[in-house]
Amino acid sequence: MLVDGGVVALYYSAATVFVHTLGIVNAAHAVMNVRSSQGAIAWSISLVTFPWLAIPLYWILGRTKFHGYAEALRSVYAQHHQLVRQTYSDLIQFKAVLPEKLAQLQPLAEAFTGIPFTSGNAAELLINGQQTYAAMLKAIASATNYILLQSYIVIDDQAGNEFKDALITKVKQGIRIYFLYDEIGSNKLSRSYINSLQENGIEVSAFHTTKGEGNRFQINFRNHRKILVVDGEIAFLGGLNIGDEYLGKNQRLSPWRDTHMMLQGPTVQTLQNSFLRDWYWATRTVPEVNWQVKVNRELNQTALVLPTGPADQLPACQLFFVNAINQAKNRLWIATPYFVPDDSTLSALKLAAMRGVDVRIILPNRPDHLFVYLCSFSYYSEMEAIGIKLYRYKNGFMHQKIMLIDEDMAGVGTVNLDNRSFLLNFEVMGFVAEARFVESVEKMLRNDLSASVSVSLSEYDRKSFWFKLAVRVSRLLTPLL
Repeated sequence: MLVDGGVVALYYSAATVFVHTLGIVNAAHAVMNVRSSQGAIAWSISLVTFPWLAIPLYWILGRTKFHGYAEALRSVYAQHHQLVRQTYSDLIQFKAVLPEKLAQLQPLAEAFTGIPFTSGNAAELLINGQQTYAAMLKAIASATNYILLQSYIVIDDQAGNEFKDALITKVKQGIRIYFLYDEIGSNKLSRSYINSLQENGIEVSAFHTTKGEGNRFQINFRNHRKILVVDGEIAFLGGLNIGDEYLGKNQRLSPWRDTHMMLQGPTVQTLQNSFLRDWYWATRTVPEVNWQVKVNRELNQTALVLPTGPADQLPACQLFFVNAINQAKNRLWIATPYFVPDDSTLSALKLAAMRGVDVRIILPNRPDHLFVYLCSFSYYSEMEAIGIKLYRYKNGFMHQKIMLIDEDMAGVGTVNLDNRSFLLNFEVMGFVAEARFVESVEKMLRNDLSASVSVSLSEYDRKSFWFKLAVRVSRLLTPLL
């Protein structure tokens, strides 16, 4: 049946009016809700001018808050308030007294996590995939009660299957196992891998970012955490996901340079709590776990586990990092695979350099994400002008996320120095304020610096026009990177 041309024109006109009206409504929403004035202006102009394209992009990328998570946690806390109160009471006994120059971080830690820096911890650096996987598999093999394992990326390859086999061995021994993965990061994980775990009795779940009414477009958020907790007594966190490439088996990015951390003491309970919060969001169930604190009196290190994410009332990750940078008096060394700092972090780094702090930032020389890699070049001129030293790691791909402040504190975890880690990802960092651990991080970073080259603006100046144009375009995409 032929449709009259006038009817088509009428429908097209009605659709155009509807979409442009919807664009104006969404523009008003952007003006009222987008975090930065630059972002609000960019979104509102796009939504009014190109609503057909901008509306779906805004629904996906314009969200800055992860909905439903905090409400779900309030509900479960109400159901288990006595246990929560008792656990907090047990942990607060180990509240540490920080050195005067770091004392400002303690109230921030309490405000953001509920649990302050504690004493009685033992932290050990694991500086590559071989060390990390060996320690994690040993811990899994030693489990006598339960295992909590969470990873952003899990790959069905030799390393992934080694973990799968280790978990299946333990579940057959009667050990309870809870396995959580991010469905976007692990989008290539095979169904057969998951089925194999479940068929053997392991509790498996994706994080389910879009869970809950009205959250269909909540897909720009990631759970980037990597956590292993065994029996509530030993725990791991850091930069390594589960797969062969983290052992250096990806030819393009090999050797892979990464850092993880093994923890004992009260910080294990904090990390365990982080896992349980994510598990509850994903499954609406709460596994029974051991909350008894096992203190390490021998090392007795002061440490903090800092879980942050887009469901926080305040941008906790960003605020804590900026404050930590502000505490540096003579040294601030950072290693990050992605360097796309927001304005407040950039200002804090510049102010540190102006105070005379030795600010060094180690970046990878090889890209795994092109836009982020290109964007890092756009900071060369302002970094060099203020005396901040940038290095490019040459011996393979560097993926570690490290912060070293003076001789006082070092951090290891999952946080990249970019907008995504600060505002869009669920992340976790471990900070240790203890001389021996700081010395071990310093030694590790000195080795990394010896495998790196100092970069300068002249290097960037020699690049082609098209490279520089790509760098500037990447800089424009900063809020999305």
